[in-house]
Amino acid sequence: MTSVVIAAHNEAAVIGRCLDALLGEAAPGEFDVTVVANGCTDDTAAVAARPGVRVVELATAGKAAALNAGDAASVGFPRVYLDADIVLTTAAVRSLAEALGGAARAATVGRQLDLTGRPLLVRAYFAVHGRLPVFRDGLFGRGVVALSEAGRARFDRFPELVADDLFLDSLFTQAEKRHVTSYAARVATPRRTGDLVRRLVRVRGGNAAMRAASANGEVAAPVRSAARMSWLRDVVLPRPWLAPAAVCYVAITVAAAVAARRAADGGAAWGRDESSRQPGAETTTDTEPATRR
Repeated sequence: MTSVVIAAHNEAAVIGRCLDALLGEAAPGEFDVTVVANGCTDDTAAVAARPGVRVVELATAGKAAALNAGDAASVGFPRVYLDADIVLTTAAVRSLAEALGGAARAATVGRQLDLTGRPLLVRAYFAVHGRLPVFRDGLFGRGVVALSEAGRARFDRFPELVADDLFLDSLFTQAEKRHVTSYAARVATPRRTGDLVRRLVRVRGGNAAMRAASANGEVAAPVRSAARMSWLRDVVLPRPWLAPAAVCYVAITVAAAVAARRAADGGAAWGRDESSRQPGAETTTDTEPATRR
């Protein structure tokens, strides 16, 4: 039985559509689904409560603690870790489970960026960011990672850090990862430039904390280093027409780096972009190939 763990902090606006898609075509008992409502001040738990869904409530917000609580309650494998704002169909989850045969220990789907109605600076940033080669082989940036039982055995608990997808990515070799390109997570991008900068501050802080924990031996996994010039070497130089977008990309990246340095925790507090959770800002999974850039 495939188990699905969803950490949900104040996700009442999106958890319903997430579960509707996940269970829409599932046979009774096909999936073991656990929603961990952590530190919620809205009705996330009430919206998530339905047949076939186990709801666990935690008083304190924290994604790592929520994932660990979901793991403790789950009973089956493969184990799918799904963000509450990602709409993943029943068929997509089945495909992820099927991809975990043989040497495969971890799998994810493709990635499509939703830039509809976004301002010019946001679109320019993602014109470069969306083409970074790291997203072709990594497990991050989709909001969903599936692990086989052997893959889950690679670690005991999720570390108390933000970058859970970077942590999972670091546990497996390229030969052990699979990308199900027949499905693509449609990832909602920030609707305002300020929201993009705030999201990047959190990502930078979380990734930096994860790399520091790895270097100090607190996390027993060699976290991949940041390819800081990949935007130029792998994206802009082969595509000179992206040079104007690259100026925006660098400016926004620098702004986020400065803000992260000024933050007391380096920006690693678990936050999220609220603008992409506004009505109409859906993240969906389509039955079409992911864009390979």
